[in-house]
Amino acid sequence: MGKKVVLAYSGGLDTSCILKILQLQGYEVIAFVADVGQKEDYDLLAERAKQTGASKVIVENLQREFVTDFIFPAAAGNAIYESRYLLGTALARPLIARRQVEIALEEEATAISHGSTGKGNDQVRFEFAYAALAPHLDVIAPWKDREFLDRFKGRQDLIRYAQEHAIPVEATAKKPYSTDENLLHKSFEAGVLEDPMHTPDEDMYRLSVSPEAAPNDPCHLELHFKDSVPTRVINREDGTEKTDPLELFAYLNEVGGKHGVGRIDIVENRFVGIKSRGVYETPGGTILYAALRDLEGIAMDRDVQHLRDSLAPKFAELIYYGLWFSPEMDFLRAAFNQAQSLIDGRVLLKLYKGNVIIEGRESPSSLYDRELSSMDVEGGYDQADADGFIKLNGLRLRAHKVILRDPSTR
Repeated sequence: MGKKVVLAYSGGLDTSCILKILQLQGYEVIAFVADVGQKEDYDLLAERAKQTGASKVIVENLQREFVTDFIFPAAAGNAIYESRYLLGTALARPLIARRQVEIALEEEATAISHGSTGKGNDQVRFEFAYAALAPHLDVIAPWKDREFLDRFKGRQDLIRYAQEHAIPVEATAKKPYSTDENLLHKSFEAGVLEDPMHTPDEDMYRLSVSPEAAPNDPCHLELHFKDSVPTRVINREDGTEKTDPLELFAYLNEVGGKHGVGRIDIVENRFVGIKSRGVYETPGGTILYAALRDLEGIAMDRDVQHLRDSLAPKFAELIYYGLWFSPEMDFLRAAFNQAQSLIDGRVLLKLYKGNVIIEGRESPSSLYDRELSSMDVEGGYDQADADGFIKLNGLRLRAHKVILRDPSTR
C-alpha cells in the first residue's frame, strides 16, 4: 500500500503549499475541508485542492455537531479562558480533528497532516486529538520540520513557491492580520495587531457593528433552556422564533451582531508560553453565556454552582490546551452533565448597544422562595435561629483573635 495522507485543508497559502509538498514527496493526498461556519466558497476550495494535486477532496458540513456537541456543552460548563475568551477557535479544533481521523481510517491512510504553526495553540489541539483517537497514524506537521523551516523563512518564500508550482492561492506578501472564523466567533491576530497599543480599524470587524453604530431601539429576546441546553429563542419585537439548535444559534449571532454584542480585545497566554494579542467577535456566544448564568442563579443549587464554577477555569484551560479527548475532560464533563440537569426555564433579556441586559427569569426547577427571601414576610424562617448559626460559624474567628493596630500608626 502506498503512502496516503489526509490533510486538514483550508485553501490558504500554508495548506496549499503543504499539499503540493506532500504530493511531491510521494504521498497520495486527500484534502479534508471542514465547514464549521466559516464563510467560504467550498466548490472553489475543492477545485483548487484538485488543481494543486489532491487525489480526493472531502468537504463536510459540521456546523450542527459544532453547536450541539461543543458550543452548548462549553456554555453549560461556563468555559471562559482567562475570564474573557469564549474559546471559539479552541472548540472547533477537536471536532475537525475527530472527523479528520475518521476519514483517515475510512480511507486507510497512513498519515494525517495539518498546517498549524509551531508557535501557536492549534498544533497542540490537532496533535493531542490525533494522539488520543489514532495514535498509530503518522503525523506530518511541516511547521515543526527543520528542512521545511530552513526552506520557508516566511510568507514571501511560500508565495514564491506557490508561483513556481502554479498553486492557485490568493495571497499577498503582507496581510494586515490573520483571521479564523466559525459559527462561534471570528478572531483576528498577528500583523498590525501585534502592537498591543494598535487600535483596530472599524472596517476589520465582520460579525458585529460597533456599539456606537448599533440601533437606538433595543432588541428583546426570550431564551428557553432544558437541562442547560437552549431549546427556543423568541424575538419579543417581531415574533421571530427558532427552535432548531443550529438555526437558534445562528439567529443569536445575527441579532447579537446587529446590536454590537460580543467584541473583546485581549492579550492571552498561549499554551506554548507565548503571550498573544487577539481580537474576537462572539455575539451569539456572549448572549448564550449571559442568559445561562442568570438561569443558573435561580435553578442551580448553591454549593453545586460554587463547585462547578471552581472547576470551570480548568474546563476552559483543557479546551484551550487541546485536551478535549482526555481522561480529565471525561471526568469534568460527567460532573458538569449532572450539574446542568434541571436547569430549565426561560430568561428575558435586552440587547442594547453592545450590552446584554437581563430583565427576568423563571424556572419550573426554581430554588427561589419568594416568601423565604422576603424582608416583609416571615415565610417560615425564624430570624432568631440566625443567632446560633452566627455563633457556631464565628467560633474560629473568636479563636483567631485579630489584634487591631493603633489607627495613628496606619
